[in-house]
Amino acid sequence: MSIMNDRYHSIHMGCFKSSKMRRVVGLTFLFIATAVMQVQASTYLQQMTLHEKNTSLENIFRLIEKQSNYHVLYDKLDIQKAGNVTIDLNDGSVEEVLNQCFKNQPLSYRIFSSTIVIKKDPAKAEKLPQQQQVKGQVNDDTGQSLPGVSIKIKNAQGGTTTDAAGKFALSVPDLNITLVFSSIGFTTQEVPLAGKTTLNVDLKTESKTLSSVVVVGYGSTRKSDLTGSVVAVKAEALAQRPATNVEQQLSGKVSGVNVSTNSGRPGGNTNIVIRGANSINSSNNPLYVVDGVVLSNGVTDVSPISYLNPNDIESMNVLKDASATAIYGARGANGVILITTKRGQSGGQISYSSYASISKMARKLDVLNSAEFDAVQDASYRNAAKYDPAGFASGKYRDPAAIRKSLPSLYDANGKAIYDTDWQKEATREAFSQNQNLAFTGGNAETTYGVFMNYANEQGILRESFLKRYSGRFVFDSQIKPWMKVGGSLTFNNVEENRVDNGQGGLNVTRMLIETLPIVPLRYPDGSFGTNAAYPDMEGGENPVNLQLNRKDLFKTQSNIGNVYADIKILKDLQFKSTLGINVVNQTENFYSGRFLRQQSADVQGEADITDTRTNYWQSENYFTYNKKINDNHRLEAVVGISWQHSDRNTNKSGAQGFTDDFYQYYNLGVGAVPLAPTSGYEKYTFNSYFGRVNYTIKDRYMFTVTDRYDGSSRFGNDFKYGNFPSGVFAWRVSEEDFMKNSKVISNLKLRTSYGLTGNSEIGQYRSLSSLENSTAIFGGTRASGVGINSLANPDLKWEKTGQFDAGFELGLFQNRISIESDIYYKKTTNMLLDAPVPTSSGYTSIYKNIGSLSNKGFEFSITSANIKSKNFDWSTTFNIAINNSKILALGDANDDIFPDPYFLSNTNIIRVGESVGSFYGLIREGTWGTAETAEAARFNAKPGDIRHKDVNGDGQINDADRVILGKGTPTGYGTFSNTFKYKNLDLTVDIQYSYGNDILNLSRHSAEDRTGQANSYATVLNGWTPENQNTMIAENRPSLAGYTTTVDSHMVEDGSYIRGRNLLLGYNFPSAVTKKLKLNNLRVYASVQNFFLITKYTGYDPEVTTYANNFSQGITFFDYPKPRVFLLGVNVSL
Repeated sequence: MSIMNDRYHSIHMGCFKSSKMRRVVGLTFLFIATAVMQVQASTYLQQMTLHEKNTSLENIFRLIEKQSNYHVLYDKLDIQKAGNVTIDLNDGSVEEVLNQCFKNQPLSYRIFSSTIVIKKDPAKAEKLPQQQQVKGQVNDDTGQSLPGVSIKIKNAQGGTTTDAAGKFALSVPDLNITLVFSSIGFTTQEVPLAGKTTLNVDLKTESKTLSSVVVVGYGSTRKSDLTGSVVAVKAEALAQRPATNVEQQLSGKVSGVNVSTNSGRPGGNTNIVIRGANSINSSNNPLYVVDGVVLSNGVTDVSPISYLNPNDIESMNVLKDASATAIYGARGANGVILITTKRGQSGGQISYSSYASISKMARKLDVLNSAEFDAVQDASYRNAAKYDPAGFASGKYRDPAAIRKSLPSLYDANGKAIYDTDWQKEATREAFSQNQNLAFTGGNAETTYGVFMNYANEQGILRESFLKRYSGRFVFDSQIKPWMKVGGSLTFNNVEENRVDNGQGGLNVTRMLIETLPIVPLRYPDGSFGTNAAYPDMEGGENPVNLQLNRKDLFKTQSNIGNVYADIKILKDLQFKSTLGINVVNQTENFYSGRFLRQQSADVQGEADITDTRTNYWQSENYFTYNKKINDNHRLEAVVGISWQHSDRNTNKSGAQGFTDDFYQYYNLGVGAVPLAPTSGYEKYTFNSYFGRVNYTIKDRYMFTVTDRYDGSSRFGNDFKYGNFPSGVFAWRVSEEDFMKNSKVISNLKLRTSYGLTGNSEIGQYRSLSSLENSTAIFGGTRASGVGINSLANPDLKWEKTGQFDAGFELGLFQNRISIESDIYYKKTTNMLLDAPVPTSSGYTSIYKNIGSLSNKGFEFSITSANIKSKNFDWSTTFNIAINNSKILALGDANDDIFPDPYFLSNTNIIRVGESVGSFYGLIREGTWGTAETAEAARFNAKPGDIRHKDVNGDGQINDADRVILGKGTPTGYGTFSNTFKYKNLDLTVDIQYSYGNDILNLSRHSAEDRTGQANSYATVLNGWTPENQNTMIAENRPSLAGYTTTVDSHMVEDGSYIRGRNLLLGYNFPSAVTKKLKLNNLRVYASVQNFFLITKYTGYDPEVTTYANNFSQGITFFDYPKPRVFLLGVNVSL
């Protein structure tokens, strides 16, 4: 039996219960068998010619099989004890070959027909020298121990790796051999033993820019060999910003990746967009792949990676251009983020990390205090006679002075407010949070394992808000045969979060922080909560603290991510990998609103709801990798494979109203007197894909890559379920040319250009089909139920496609102490899916069609420099910037404007051909009408003191025809400026981020500024129009019943540009002299301040904000969760 047949036999003997899996393995079996037979078909030659110097016996056996019809059977452990051989033989027999090779070897052989059996020869073994043990220590060039360094015997079998302390022990056949030490990020070093049994080896750090390994789709490569626009962010860079959310750690790390943390809620509400939005109705989220497993989107507005433990992550690789993302075809248009988690290490190590933090409100908004509130009420009452004389004369408005006299619980005998409540103080807190990580890793050179555990408890600055996470992960990898490696991982995350800022009708906690009256107390002496209802004619919801205590919106998410793989070496240059992955997500929303919460649930005596959603996803992927160095000048790498993916989702919701007590909440819906109609749903989709990639390199300087993926999705029409997504790229390493090799300035220069097609399949299920809905009607006094068609079918529904051109360069100067990378790109999305209008005679208003297109063009630039690098002091700088401009190119045949949600009194957004994506839409506020303009104001039914809007079309009236584009919520440019200073064992990182060119539509100005007299207001109303203050943008104070503006206008649009101190971190690594005394490998302590300063013109809590979840509402805010400033202390230790 040959080596090849032994592999073949091992695969054939696997047991698979699933019929689908049997078919998959059957195909794999057929591919391998065919490859084997083709290799063996031409080997029937008996005379052999071998000229090999100091080579392994295993290589000799391969040559024998290649040049003859003999199959060699041996035990790997036996030949590992044999030394290398040198043979010089022309036209020799197999016996001559074996006799030469086995001289002075502890082996013998026998030939049975066409099979050669190799076995141990005890008699020879006694005469041979015994194995000797070599021990040693491996450090880096700073003296720090290096775990996981690979140590191999040069030109022979045998090897090991260093343990967690950098130590190793290895048995060698003699003391005149050479050991090879290698580790990622360090220069490989060969060390002759020269009779020594103890070694101390220092590995030199290799240029990180060129040697770092970058994960790409279905493989990995060195940065120097990369042809696409891919950026790798390692665990060390992520750890510089401790957080419970990995997306927050990624923010600012990669040029062209806009990470917006849109809420201060624990865990944040983070949105990631790579190189601009590509779609209007489909998702713009990148594709997330964790250890090869695609993560399905959650059922809430939280991305699927928000629940991952950041400490589990080894690296994040961001694929930006089409040449990199085309391998993911139909889901690559928005970019791809590949996440690789940490694996086990040989030698055994225990690691523990912990941090604790205090979060404080970073910025408070200026609202009316009690005295100011009363003054505004008095002025509003007086002005009511001007704006509503008839109502004023009829007694429609009450004198605030009389009101104050009638409220002894709120005002004293002199009409002065008893209370002056600061609701931003009462409803917030200094929040304590903690994060604990514990990891165990171990194993040997063949098998490694790892166990990783995490507990995180992040308390929000709004009372009662929190996020708690418990997670565990187990990984293993085993080289069970020289030609087979298997492994897998299983990750479990359990997350609970209370979203106190969610609310009905917008009357939630964050709004009531501003609009609850300062004259009412947190609690009255009898313990009851104070509310706006105490003051006549006041609108507004419940006391915010009462909301926090008696209204719960508890989300529980359990996610399981698992995968197993088998990596099989079929030939020297050919490998096969088979993977099976799952992602199961269970989400439960438990909601309860108490019986006495004003304008929430008091009218229904409390309401409880439970929503359960389960998402099941599995994938099976099988692919071959061929990596051949043809000669010194040519290398070929090819990947070809197939993928099956399936996802289904079940949703069930039930609820009740009419509770006699708040005790049961959602724990016992049966207590509610009024059960709500239950709802349920089920949906599924499937993917079938075929993919391939070919990389061809000439002289390590000319690199060509061609990629293609053929995807099929059940989401589209019968004739359009499949789509093809190809790409091509050329890269030129100019620095490898002879005329550049001696340059003392340029150490690396690579030029690259690419073009490719990717797709977007992230639409709802069954959009190509007609949907049904239940309905009821009354006929003759009898209730009847039925089912009708709710939407039109479109069997021609097909993929959105994005074509992307990219050109870039990578430049290293002065031995790569300065590294520069830059790209320009142009993306065009066609077949964009939109709701197109249809004739009303059809009975429907629209049909989902491929009719639109948009473009994104941009520029990216990043530079990293080692400014100072000395024995005791280092200073490095990173700066990046990304500029993106989007434009709508087409919206169907008529190019009609589209007004997407949210609809806030009037349309807030517009999608218009020729304009930017995410544009705000409304009237232009020019100021207020003055007394000198009384006659002109009257033409517009206005008075001096009213808001003055621009009559854009000059028709003498203000209406929708005067609405224009007011700004856009997406930034023109954004980036990071970061500096790291190291002095001996002390390090300081200063991380600053910036964004410019974006606007914010602050809709809270409508509620808290334009509507005086309904609730509390921003202090800006003190700058309202008066006869003495006519040059103002704010209308004269008046009761809301006397009239106020109800449309979106330019006064609500603010400059959203900012410069933020994202993170300030000071750390100290204890020297080895201390750690050795403590019997530790490493010990580090650090302190950090996050969000430590903010420079902006925006008047709200924070300019990095978005309230609504649809694609083009970035930058629209309506009372959001304030962002905190975080003070943090942490420690990392390993032993």
